[in-house]
Amino acid sequence: MKIAIASDHAGYPLKIKLVESLKKSEHELLDLSEGAPDPQDDYPDFAKAVALAVAEKKVERGVLVCGSGVGANVAANKIPGVRACVCHDTFSARQGVEDDDMNVLCLGGRIIGEELAKEILKTFLASRFSNAERHLRRLKKVLSIEKEFAK
Repeated sequence: MKIAIASDHAGYPLKIKLVESLKKSEHELLDLSEGAPDPQDDYPDFAKAVALAVAEKKVERGVLVCGSGVGANVAANKIPGVRACVCHDTFSARQGVEDDDMNVLCLGGRIIGEELAKEILKTFLASRFSNAERHLRRLKKVLSIEKEFAK
């Protein structure tokens, strides 16, 4: 699977650990925030880059890390076609993909530890949308809302 990942300065230390872990996997990685972090980095810039990569189908999934995960989540969800969520447990990461077709995982670098973040990421990437009738029905409603309010 091809994955885009990025972080602001607050999420950078955790992002580096996740990148190291992903490089040992079979996944192809597109790091959209390479280089040393700058305290002036703003999460919306990185969230937009990852979200666009997902929406434009350059990658299958995205991963964003900021201080809490919340800001990146809010910004990423502004891009049509993106279903981002903050997940700080494996259940939400799995269910978010299986039930809601979540395609961007947001993590809080100041909230969770490295090992838990790696497990959440592993779960997110291993999960697949169920295509169950009730989940398809709900996803269609979400996409309809997105389309209704798209500019």
